[in-house]
Formats: sequence, structure tokens, C-alpha cells
Amino acid sequence: MQKTNPKKKVFKAQKQNRPGMEYKMDPEPEYESISPGSNKLENKKSIITGGDSGIGRAVAIAFAKEGADVAIIYLNESKDAKETARVIEKKYKRKCLLISADLSKERQCISAVKKIIKEFKQVDILVNNAAVHYPHKKITGITTEQLIKTFSVNIFAMFWVIKEVLPFMKKGSSIINTSSVTAYRGSAELLDYSATKGAIVSFTRSLSANLADEGIRVNGVAPGPIWTPLIPASFKNAKITTHGTDTPLKRPGQPVEVAPSYVFLASEDSSYITGQFLHPNGGEIING
Repeated sequence: MQKTNPKKKVFKAQKQNRPGMEYKMDPEPEYESISPGSNKLENKKSIITGGDSGIGRAVAIAFAKEGADVAIIYLNESKDAKETARVIEKKYKRKCLLISADLSKERQCISAVKKIIKEFKQVDILVNNAAVHYPHKKITGITTEQLIKTFSVNIFAMFWVIKEVLPFMKKGSSIINTSSVTAYRGSAELLDYSATKGAIVSFTRSLSANLADEGIRVNGVAPGPIWTPLIPASFKNAKITTHGTDTPLKRPGQPVEVAPSYVFLASEDSSYITGQFLHPNGGEIING
């Protein structure tokens, strides 16, 4: 079981192809805490997009530790996904469905949800977490193809997945969307990514109002710089070795440090909270 000791971490220069594989990272991200579960999500059925690695993996394992069954929708990172399922099933004795799908395509979003519903019958928690980003120094470097891809994965997929899942949610269910600190303060080299993350904030607040009468809460998490496969798959070496060092805490966060925000928003501990965002971002004050 992992224990966070971030001061001893050295983030080496490294490079991967997208979407990035957690098992190839050096050091590998920390995804599991030593804290015991307390059945906050006992027998709940959950879906996590991008749940194979990074923040998604940490959330999936945290949910299982709290008693939930988990369905993970991921792109093609099968080795990472199988390891996540192994921990969930062998260690925490919960069910874990692995569904490979390209969330940038509406039909695949629909198909993935149908497969999950066939097994789970209902959904108590939906975490929309999958995302991509492509750094560029200038807006002129962003092609239309890339722009469409980024919006399709990061925000369009949320609409597509939620539309399919909602008929199988009931009063007391929870939707949690992953935004980013970049939604609040921007990012000079992540223009399209930041735009999608800002859209997610507005979407979350609007959907929370839309579903309030149905008793379905909608909230979000806006992480700061976290050590996930997206980092070595997106940035050059210098950016990797200094990742997160400009935060007040002078380091990047680990996925295990973000997962508790999702557990809180998924559980009855947050029963009077909807339309809000939590900010595990290393101390940056963004007032949002």
C-alpha cells in the first residue's frame, strides 16, 4: 500500500507517446492511501472515465475501498486498466468492469454506457474525468483537427455520457466533473485545453441547477499540477522536471491526494453541496 512522501520524489526527464502509460512513468504515481475505508459508498455503482490511470485510477480504487463497484471507460491503456481492476477486485473484493472506448466519438460513448448498464442496471456515481491536452506556444499552432479532438474528449463526451447515464440515476445520485486550475487562471500554452476546462465549470454549475429538482447533485474537482501519465505524454523534459514547483507547496500533487475530493462529493457527506468545485491544487488561490 502506498504512502505519500512527496519530498523524496525526483521527477526525471522522460517522454511518452499519448495517451501515456502509468507503468512506464519514473517514478510511478501514488494512487492508494494507507487510510482504511469506512463504507461511505457501500454497494454503489460507479462509472469513471479515464479511470485506468492517474487521477482516475486513484478515484476508482478509493471508491472500491469505500465499498463501490466500478466501471472504467478508457482508451487503449490496457495494462494500466488491468492493474487497476486487479487492485479493485483482489484487494477490495469489488466488481470492476473495463470498457475500452474512444470518448471523442458519440457512438462509442453510447455503446460503452449500454455495456455498463447491462451489468450494473443502475448508476449511483458518474465521474467524467478523461481528458487530453496538446501544448502550443502560439494559437496558430492549434489545428482545427486538434481543436475538435480536445473539445470532443474533454467536454462533448461529458454531454454524451451524461445523456445516456441519466435515465439510470435516481435521487441521491452524484455526477462529478473534472475541470482544472487552468479554468480559473488560464494557461499560455494550453489554450484549447483551458477553454474546455472553463466550459466544464459552467456546464457543471448549469447542470446542477437543471437536475436539482431530481435530487441529483452535480459538482466538480479542479486539480492543479498532478503527476499523471498526461504529463510525460504532453510536455518536454524541462517542463516535466519542474512540474508543479511553481505552486505554494513547491511540488506537484499525487493522484492519491486528489481522490478524497471525489469520495467526499460522491458520498452523503456532501449531501448539501451541488454546483461547486473543490481545488486540490497545491495552495494556489483562484477564488472559484
